[in-house]
Amino acid sequence: MKTSILLVVNFIVWFFLLGSVFSNDYTTFNKLVLPPSVSSPQSAAFDRAGEGPYVTVADGRILKWKGPAVGFVDFAYTSPNRTKELCDGTQDLKLGLICGRPVALSFNYKTSDLYITDAFLGLLVVGFNGGLATQVSSGYSYLSGIDVESYTGNVYMTDAGLTYNMRNSAKPGNTPDSTGRLLKFDPRTQRVTVLLNGLAGGGGPAVSSDRKYVLVPEYVTKKIQRYWVQGPNKGTNEVFMTTIGSPNNIKRAANDGEFWVAVEKQAQGLRVNGSAMVLQTVPLTQFLDINVAVVQEMNGSLFVGSNDTDFVGVYTN
Repeated sequence: MKTSILLVVNFIVWFFLLGSVFSNDYTTFNKLVLPPSVSSPQSAAFDRAGEGPYVTVADGRILKWKGPAVGFVDFAYTSPNRTKELCDGTQDLKLGLICGRPVALSFNYKTSDLYITDAFLGLLVVGFNGGLATQVSSGYSYLSGIDVESYTGNVYMTDAGLTYNMRNSAKPGNTPDSTGRLLKFDPRTQRVTVLLNGLAGGGGPAVSSDRKYVLVPEYVTKKIQRYWVQGPNKGTNEVFMTTIGSPNNIKRAANDGEFWVAVEKQAQGLRVNGSAMVLQTVPLTQFLDINVAVVQEMNGSLFVGSNDTDFVGVYTN
């Protein structure tokens, strides 16, 4: 009798656990379409007023969504040499130094400054009015992901590799090596510190809501590292998660202590907590067989960016 009761209890527990992981939320899909001939919205960010998304695109601009009546408008750009005649709508990586190629975005919510990683121009920042961004750190092969910790202003970013750049990575058959790094930029001292070496395809990092650690995805080795920035383990790292597919960018979720992981090849968004437990798996069915770069939560919706589309996907309940 006790055994039967225990089996029933276990079944109920597993039913609710699986129900929360494989939920039917986010089943409504819409597109925020980019201007004609513009593509590759790899990042989606929102300012402290909740406006946006702000997106990076292949032709060197950062665009801002102004609602369905207006659509996307120019907000900022990264290269002082950029001209609209030459660059608008281009996908030519040979023009990267002229047009710029912003990859990832993160706001400092205290100052409203928007930090930008550019594959050719390094780390830049632009104020809340937009326009030409200011380069604050350069000399990288391929800066990719970014997250700003607004309390201190520290900027955490990933250098995808020391031996190749975005042009190399776009070639068929190219495999990233294990020379990626996690870096910290201190805007007060303008100093960059290397926190982690040896990352295999480092994607976009995310600082925990309690500011104690940074999660760093490695999409080649299909794992996520945790680097401690506070507490007794400060300055050390550990494997946080494995066997979740190919993680690309990680973003903080609406709930404290939780994150959204964009799983690149499996076209999924995973909501995980600080104990490395998968709380929810959202199939991104409109992104099957294409790159999923970022999953960003805002106001109960998931905004999905990709290097392979001319739109930002929006999943709602």
